[in-house]
Amino acid sequence: MARVIAVTNQKGGVGKTTTAVNLAACLAAAEKRTVLVDIDAQGNATSGLGISRQGPGPYLYEVLIGKAKAAEALCPSEVPGLDMLPSNPALLGAEIELVREEGRERKLKEAIEELLGEYSYVLLDCPPSLGLLTLNALTAAQSILIPLQCEYYALEGLTHLLRTLRLVRRSFNPGLMIEGVVFTMYDSRLTLSRQVVEDVRRNFPGRVFETLIPRNIRLSEAPSFGKPIILYDIRSAGAEAYLKLAKEVIDGTAGTRPRA
Repeated sequence: MARVIAVTNQKGGVGKTTTAVNLAACLAAAEKRTVLVDIDAQGNATSGLGISRQGPGPYLYEVLIGKAKAAEALCPSEVPGLDMLPSNPALLGAEIELVREEGRERKLKEAIEELLGEYSYVLLDCPPSLGLLTLNALTAAQSILIPLQCEYYALEGLTHLLRTLRLVRRSFNPGLMIEGVVFTMYDSRLTLSRQVVEDVRRNFPGRVFETLIPRNIRLSEAPSFGKPIILYDIRSAGAEAYLKLAKEVIDGTAGTRPRA
């Protein structure tokens, strides 16, 4: 049965989609069959794996409104063992159309149920906001993986996210766990980066991955070529970091981290 992990942070620009795409690719490279679900109407995870947002579909939008099955919308990626459930701008309409639906927060959970026996991992790339789509992801997930940029307000943003997590547990998904916090855009030359890592590890012991994702130009370039970093430049520091992160996830130490 697949582990369902939501990659989420309510703040934009923290490397969330970069983490979702590259972690998914590295899990597949480790022979763990993986599906990445793009829950953001911008479709950056979709294009980041070289999949068109302009085709006839079906896309996640059709799946959520009941016009298609999840399996019908799956697209293979260039990475063996990695499939994508893609998104396009039509997904913007889903929040509006679903708002009056009974059980609207469980539409994604119900949709991906048929995939769980076919994969080792289902990664959910969430929008950078707490709307109905993100709520669907948090209701469907078993755990959340939190990319955190090494910046001054990181600790404050993490506190807000954990408050949201407690609310979701209370109302929709009592078993939701913290997979772990992963630092992104880390620069060891900057005192601020080192201080942020120290502060978060001190305040949230046992919940932070050892892997640090560095600032890396190759990571920034890869999405414009529609490739994960392991296909774009396997020798880069970014590829090395995401391969290490995938190993931490597979080893399962994150799954035993304390609740918030």
